[in-house]
Amino acid sequence: MDILQTVVITVFTLGVLVSVHEYGHFWVARRCGVKVLRFSVGFGKPLYTWHGKDGVEYVIAGIPLGGYVKMLDEREAPVAAEEQHMAFNRASPKARIAIAAAGPLANFALAILVYWLVFLNGVNGVAPIIEEIEAGSLAERAGLEVGQEIVTVDGEATPTWEALQLQLLERIGESGLLTLGVKNDGSDIVAQRRVELDRWMQGAEEPNPVQELGVTLYTPKIVPKVADVVAGSAAERAGLQAGDLVVAVDGETMTSWQQWVEVVRASPEVAMTMTVNRGGELMSLELTPERRVDEDGVATGFVGVSVAPPQWPEAMQRTQHYGVVGAAVAAGQRTWQMTSFTLESIKKMLMGLLSPKNLSGPITIAKVASSSAQYGVVAWLSFLGLLSVSLAVLNLLPIPILDGGHIVYALIEWATGRPVTEQVQAWANQVGLALVVSVMVFALYNDVLRL
Repeated sequence: MDILQTVVITVFTLGVLVSVHEYGHFWVARRCGVKVLRFSVGFGKPLYTWHGKDGVEYVIAGIPLGGYVKMLDEREAPVAAEEQHMAFNRASPKARIAIAAAGPLANFALAILVYWLVFLNGVNGVAPIIEEIEAGSLAERAGLEVGQEIVTVDGEATPTWEALQLQLLERIGESGLLTLGVKNDGSDIVAQRRVELDRWMQGAEEPNPVQELGVTLYTPKIVPKVADVVAGSAAERAGLQAGDLVVAVDGETMTSWQQWVEVVRASPEVAMTMTVNRGGELMSLELTPERRVDEDGVATGFVGVSVAPPQWPEAMQRTQHYGVVGAAVAAGQRTWQMTSFTLESIKKMLMGLLSPKNLSGPITIAKVASSSAQYGVVAWLSFLGLLSVSLAVLNLLPIPILDGGHIVYALIEWATGRPVTEQVQAWANQVGLALVVSVMVFALYNDVLRL
């Protein structure tokens, strides 16, 4: 996917999240009698502005990393006497809490909606069946065996790879017993296997819980079978056709697609004799890979073919179908699960159990947004739901300048009967701004390192 497409998808994704978040503030503010002056999606220089019949100025700005709803407020500018009752600072603490919480709640609602659409479409995945176990690993010590399916983690069902990864990720940095439910092929008996954890994966920069257990899950072998041939390529000139299975190259047997790719890449402009199986008949072809030079000046071979996707055994495929109500229940559960996971991750990061290098910024968001879109609408909706939950949770943190900080100010006023002084709020907001900017810079730094 090229850069322009990535930018468009990223801007659209962030635009949806920000618009929904700010509309939550906007909608509740107006219902609480607070006058809204401006509704902006994005920061910085306005790209497009218009005034609605409701008197609100609507703005689309150039930096799509946030937005804001500007309300009438005596702390920001003088307010005419006849409009003072509509100022945000004069609203009751309960009203200000409702307005501040409305943005994150709107994001939670968006997450439930998109997850509902995902579950309504049906959830597909593959069963986590053990193909290999590393000698001396946690899995071996726990008694796991090749061919077993991991069906539960700590009592929670893991019908797919995704479910297994998510349940294991929740145990990052923890100590104690991890209980895995496993069953053998053809059996309905679930045996419990216990793994002793000791600050498991603490500080891991790219945690891979299945690998850390010492388990390799089954994947079908990708055989060197051609799916498509690029017109005008070296492969077409050699006579390769879609459906050809590469059996050998210069007498060396080819057992996997990766093996053939490595041979081709190592042989730019070097003639090779290939044996291919075409419809059960063995044929000999002469192929000379083209020479291509990468950004580092390294020459590699290229022939112009794509691989036929591997076929998963039908018995391993898992498809869950939901009705309208069932999908809504599952969407609520997934939203709660992702909320709990986000909060737990923040807590573990503060405790030093989870590496801060797992923080991601706009570059990672852009990469994941574009790649998820390549896999289709359902994959993109799942990513949108995850981002929406993350945005809601982060904004509810009790940090000044965030929605959670405004809620704290209002709660203090509600409890004491006196507002927090403007001097204290100004100082706290500066601290909060410094903290938020520092985290954003660090996340961007992590993004750059990942590149």
